[in-house]
Amino acid sequence: MTSSSPLRMQPASPVARTSLAQPTPSTSTGTMRRVTLGVARSAVWLGLALLAIAVLYPLLWMVFSSFKDNSEVFASPWGLPGELRWGNFAKAGDAGVVRYFVNSILVTTASILTTVLFSAWAAYGLVRLRVPFAGTMLGLLLGGLMLAPTVALIPLFGLLQDLRIYDSYWALIVLYTAFRIPFTTFLIRAYMTDIPGEVDEAAKLDGCTPTQAFWQVILPMCRPILVSAALLQALFAWNEFVFALVFISTGDLKTLPVGLMDMQSRLLTDWPVQFAGLTMAALPMIVLFLIGQRQFLRGLTDGIGK
Repeated sequence: MTSSSPLRMQPASPVARTSLAQPTPSTSTGTMRRVTLGVARSAVWLGLALLAIAVLYPLLWMVFSSFKDNSEVFASPWGLPGELRWGNFAKAGDAGVVRYFVNSILVTTASILTTVLFSAWAAYGLVRLRVPFAGTMLGLLLGGLMLAPTVALIPLFGLLQDLRIYDSYWALIVLYTAFRIPFTTFLIRAYMTDIPGEVDEAAKLDGCTPTQAFWQVILPMCRPILVSAALLQALFAWNEFVFALVFISTGDLKTLPVGLMDMQSRLLTDWPVQFAGLTMAALPMIVLFLIGQRQFLRGLTDGIGK
């Protein structure tokens, strides 16, 4: 009886070995895609880092310079201060920054309240109430966005004098409100259009009048866009320069932008004190945006998407 020989594995041919060693087209495509995505992600992070440096470093340089003396400002402009000289801030306050600061807070707060409330009520009327010629009114309102404030300086000068509010807080409050109502109304209206009409019907069934529905139902639902509108108005009123320069002549009523310019002409070369005043002027807006940034972004993104 003969024994059968065991089966032997035949070696793979060179062609087969070559085909196994070479990557498939799908594998190479996936590798290239991952490399491309990695390079793009690194480029995005690098761009964001450079943007953050470009935004933050001038602010940090201003803060560091506010703690230096004149010799350090010129000898080591990019370095850290040798010591924290809090006296520069006291000198800036004595030079009038505190008074300008209070004036800016009063004007900004009042203009925020008037602008946001009037704009919200106007947006509610355009969206929810059956106002005659609502489309025409909206077109006229948006037309106000095309009016540059500087072209109206001469007639506004005469108007404010006739109203007897020239050189007063009310001059700035009225102007800041009037010139910002078109944009703020457009912003809030874009948000209100997506609120379901059933909300108003439910409020009506509960016995609410349109005014009660606005204050108790619609306005709380518009909180994100109201915060966004308030922050934008605060930024505008806090930094506005032309109106505050033209329509305010009394030194005790000047706001921060005009007051800092006046302080610069008085202090001349005392740069650390000027940097201290600039730091005091910039700090409130930075803190305000850090506190309300979540509501601010939510209101803008929801409003734009709607």
